[in-house]
Amino acid sequence: MQQDVISVEAAIAITGRSRSTWWRRMAKGEATRVADDARGRAMLLWADVLPQVAAPLAAEDAALVLLADAGNPEAQNDLGAVFLSAGQPKAALYWWQQAAQQAHPDAMQWLGHCYLHGQGVPADEHLGLMWLAKAAAHGHVVAQGLVNGLLRVQLSAVKNDRAVQHLAER
Repeated sequence: MQQDVISVEAAIAITGRSRSTWWRRMAKGEATRVADDARGRAMLLWADVLPQVAAPLAAEDAALVLLADAGNPEAQNDLGAVFLSAGQPKAALYWWQQAAQQAHPDAMQWLGHCYLHGQGVPADEHLGLMWLAKAAAHGHVVAQGLVNGLLRVQLSAVKNDRAVQHLAER
């Protein structure tokens, strides 16, 4: 019977515990390290991590964690939403970053949202706009609307500045 496993990186993200805490728990026998996965990631038994998760997880959400940690971008995106709604924006960001690395447009849009509003990260307008633009370029309709709206506002401001400058030159 194969037991469910999770990477140390994912365990860090969903528990809020540090890398050194997890390694210390392994050294003390409080968490079981199993063989590294095919990607060379250190792996833990899921049963040892689950009680430490920073947000309550429904049974289907617990299964989603394993699917997301295996690399499924849709599961990663969905898990980001689960953790954000549970008040855990840093865990949400981890999963959205994983999905965004696989060009998942919804995850990119959520990263943009988080950076623009300072959810789980310090507010950063430049990174927020970058992620929105990436999501828009990948066909995300909401991001496209936001980017187009911002461009219209910017173009309008440039036209107004030019008109004021033209009047001042008269």
